[in-house]
Amino acid sequence: MDAITSRLAIAQFCEHWQIREFYVFGSVLREDFRPDSDIDVMVSFEVDAPWGLLELVRMKRQLETLLGRKVDLLTKKAIEQSHNWIRRQEILDTAQLIYVSR
Repeated sequence: MDAITSRLAIAQFCEHWQIREFYVFGSVLREDFRPDSDIDVMVSFEVDAPWGLLELVRMKRQLETLLGRKVDLLTKKAIEQSHNWIRRQEILDTAQLIYVSR
């Protein structure tokens, strides 16, 4: 899948799941990203998105199929509320925004 197709597929995924912001972070943005690396994804949802844990599992599986790799899917809210301030700051400072809803 080329970059344009990937972005379109991610946009469609985000619209379907009422995702307001879609970020990637971690090794996918660094030189240590390998063929067996997973992709770290952080999302924030529209205010009225009704999703729970089961839907997050479905989203994760869909993303893995879409991207052809294992995915670690986290919510921005969970990161912002993390007690591990070093990890929280590292993720929030380095995450790259891929999609934002219109």
